[in-house]
Amino acid sequence: MKWFLKELSEYKNKPLSVSEDMNLSDDIMSRYSKYVISADDDIHVDANVFSENGDAIVTARVTGKIVVPSSRSLTPVDLPLDFSINEVYVETNLRLKEREDEGEIAFLVDDEGEIDFDKSVADNIILQIPMHILSPEEIKTGKMPEGNDWEVISEDDLAEQEANDKKVDPRLAKLKDFFNDSDN
Repeated sequence: MKWFLKELSEYKNKPLSVSEDMNLSDDIMSRYSKYVISADDDIHVDANVFSENGDAIVTARVTGKIVVPSSRSLTPVDLPLDFSINEVYVETNLRLKEREDEGEIAFLVDDEGEIDFDKSVADNIILQIPMHILSPEEIKTGKMPEGNDWEVISEDDLAEQEANDKKVDPRLAKLKDFFNDSDN
């Protein structure tokens, strides 16, 4: 989805409505391969675009699916997508400053006046990835990864281990006062 700001000026009273299946797999994988294992070939976008005082306002709903690595074990996890995008595009730095002064976030179009909404959708998809995501099996079992001579433990288990390590063998408890008595 690409539009020119000047072309959108005719959509003041009635918005341009677009419904499209987008293939963003190549773009997402080339720019965000560290965060995504695979991107669904058909991300669906329903968008309305209209012009207001020479600016373009885009409201869109995005649905689809991507596959991301589990934050615990790196196993693939399907992440369904269903979110909205609301963006304002302006042509000049002056309009950008005015929008910022009004407390709005706006984007400056490129030198040709083109809005590349494909990149915006891809960027917003990446923003939907949670910091902590687990596979259904990891959620169900609660099992942590482990290997030869190592294991991942929860913070609660770590606190419990540290508390147990601080307990002194009762046979050695009398020794803690040994040096205090010898100072006298």
